[in-house]
Amino acid sequence: MALKTIMLRRSIDLKKKQLEELRAKDKDFETREKELETAIGEAEDEEAQKAVSEEVEKFDTEKKAHEEAVNTLNAEIEGLEKDLTDLERKAPDPEKKTERSNKMHIKTNVRSLDMSVRAFDALTMEERNMILGDNQVKEFLGQLRSMKGQSRAITGGELTIPVVMLDLIAENMYRYSKLLRRVRVRNVSGEARQTIAGTVPEAVWTEMCAAINELTFAFNQITLDGYKVAGFVPVCNSLLEDNDVNLASWIVEMLAEAIGLAEDKAILYGKGAANRMPLGIVTRLAQQSKPADYPANAPAWVDLHTSNIQQIASNKTGAEFWAALQVAAGNTFTRYSRGNQFWAMNSKTYALLKSKAITFTASGDVVANVYGILPIVSGDIEVLEFMPDGDIVGGYGDLYLFVQRAGMSIEASREAQFIQDNTVFRGKARADGAPVIPGAFVAININGSDVTTSMDFAADTANDANLDGISGLTLSPAFDAATTAYTATMTAAAAVAATPAQAAANVALSYNGKNIVNGETLTPVTGTKPLTITVKNGNAVKVYTVTITKS
Repeated sequence: MALKTIMLRRSIDLKKKQLEELRAKDKDFETREKELETAIGEAEDEEAQKAVSEEVEKFDTEKKAHEEAVNTLNAEIEGLEKDLTDLERKAPDPEKKTERSNKMHIKTNVRSLDMSVRAFDALTMEERNMILGDNQVKEFLGQLRSMKGQSRAITGGELTIPVVMLDLIAENMYRYSKLLRRVRVRNVSGEARQTIAGTVPEAVWTEMCAAINELTFAFNQITLDGYKVAGFVPVCNSLLEDNDVNLASWIVEMLAEAIGLAEDKAILYGKGAANRMPLGIVTRLAQQSKPADYPANAPAWVDLHTSNIQQIASNKTGAEFWAALQVAAGNTFTRYSRGNQFWAMNSKTYALLKSKAITFTASGDVVANVYGILPIVSGDIEVLEFMPDGDIVGGYGDLYLFVQRAGMSIEASREAQFIQDNTVFRGKARADGAPVIPGAFVAININGSDVTTSMDFAADTANDANLDGISGLTLSPAFDAATTAYTATMTAAAAVAATPAQAAANVALSYNGKNIVNGETLTPVTGTKPLTITVKNGNAVKVYTVTITKS
């Protein structure tokens, strides 16, 4: 199976090289075509016209053969890539085997470690030697050190973290992420489809010897993708000169903390596929209409924004408060759950719950019964400081599916903080998630306020292609980064400049079909002509258009 995969990849590479060579001839055909157009216009006698006609016929034959060859190669490449995909889906994943093998050797319970202890440092000498002795790890750490002296951008080549370290990083993430241990986590390599029960029929009572009724079961699926979660951290170059233990320990902590915290926020407030992130619990509960891209084979969409988003008046205390909380939390749908409930809140809300649970015995002793487990409602409490005051989000965590893609990676740049003598490392992972049964969750505010249903995430500045403004023109409507179409009137030449929101973005201007320099004088042409402003940043491209009329 592995040899077939290698052969297919080799065949694909060779055919892509052939395709590139053919594509290189496209400009030759364009040049010849223009020359023939000129020759046709210059042919004045019959003999010259005949010669040009023969050349045109020869050109058409060669161009047709060229295009057929290109199309044939494209079809062959598509077929080979499909065969490769099918083969890889069927083939066992050797990395998964390695991962399982490594798990058997790492016996230390990383998840239970105190936060003051680094995960790698807590391993036994045998476990550390096993990781550091791996050839892939040795090569990986060596490449990290080599990046220290390289002068290149952070977009340089990425290093895939060796499989032997991924398991330790994943285990360590459970210390920094409060919710990964509460939801259902699956590690997948391709598109993830989770089959879930739909309508479960009721069995039929009948006579002892009567025929048995057929029961019709319906099943639904949700499909999840894999969106990138990433961040960068500056590291003193001295650390890169330390031993392998220190360097490996730092990598494990950096990636686990950065990615784990981001995933917690996404599980609760993620904005979904349109924003290239998981769909959060609260985000789904707040939906008031079925999204246009809602999958046809997913469970029937249900409006939950009133039933599963609740508020409790701030003046309720004692038994009255806890009774109201019980009723609000009771809206969780438990039909398919096999797990326990969890309740997420910040420390101020947690303290408020404790205060509402305080009572006094006959002898005057204080009794408070909220310590890690929510009374009356039941369920484990997780404190997340990014949550708004008074908000409680929870339910049956096993009905939220979170998928993690194999293959974390890391990149480095010396240029970003050269003056500080730091090397900047960027860690990346891919994940997605969504509530399988949204009705299994509720969001409650105990201060009598509306539940916060939308939350800002760290701005994706590396892919921000917005403009900050356009100077030199009076725009209609007034400039707004989200608006891409404007009109303007010019009476005379003026300097026109487009300022990107991110300094690293590339801005290109074109007026009346001709490129112009950003910030220089634009001379209006009589009539109405378009000014096109194209902004590129990272993988994002955004086009603004100003229709200019010369008065």
